[in-house]
Amino acid sequence: MKEISCHAMFAIIAFVVLSLNTSAQTVDAKAIIGKTSQVYKEWEGMAVKFTAHVHSDKNGISESFEGTIVMKDNKFVLTTPDLTTWFDGATQWTYMPRTGEVNINTPSGSDLRFLNPMILLQDYQEDFNVSYIGESTSANAKMAYDVALIPKKKDDIEKIEIQIEKNASLPVKLVVTMRNDMRNVIHVKELKKDSPPDDLFTFPKSKYPDVEIIDLR
Repeated sequence: MKEISCHAMFAIIAFVVLSLNTSAQTVDAKAIIGKTSQVYKEWEGMAVKFTAHVHSDKNGISESFEGTIVMKDNKFVLTTPDLTTWFDGATQWTYMPRTGEVNINTPSGSDLRFLNPMILLQDYQEDFNVSYIGESTSANAKMAYDVALIPKKKDDIEKIEIQIEKNASLPVKLVVTMRNDMRNVIHVKELKKDSPPDDLFTFPKSKYPDVEIIDLR
């Protein structure tokens, strides 16, 4: 009986310690990304330069490119060599120079987060559980935290991993893994404050008089 009680006591202690550690990690992860979110909210807007690699063995896709994002609240303009996307918080316009077309649609949350995972800094609390992965060194040799965002409900997104520099509390790497095998790895080269006007985030039709507009809404 004494031996059984002793084993039971050790099991209880181990369970309590594990629970405390898990709780501490959850609190730490939320505090880390919460601080990043707060920095973003204190800025009127931001301008980001990045490199990205989109990969999928299943779909035979492997593409790397550079681009920029200008953001304000949940609005953004994304520019890459193949397209420019404007999103005003409700409507999305995507211009493809190769075809001379502009597609208009109303994107889902998953579409937006895959296209611009920086937008997660606003709504992660409602849609994602946050977990602490560990510490790492960023590409520019600075210490960083790694956190993961897992959707609370079944979603096209399987997981989002964010590397956040300790001192600046700003993201330097984001990895978005989709359930369809698509994976988007983004390295932030430069991130700075910006004060973009609201009309920047709508398609400037006068600048593209000859494009074909395809409304997919």
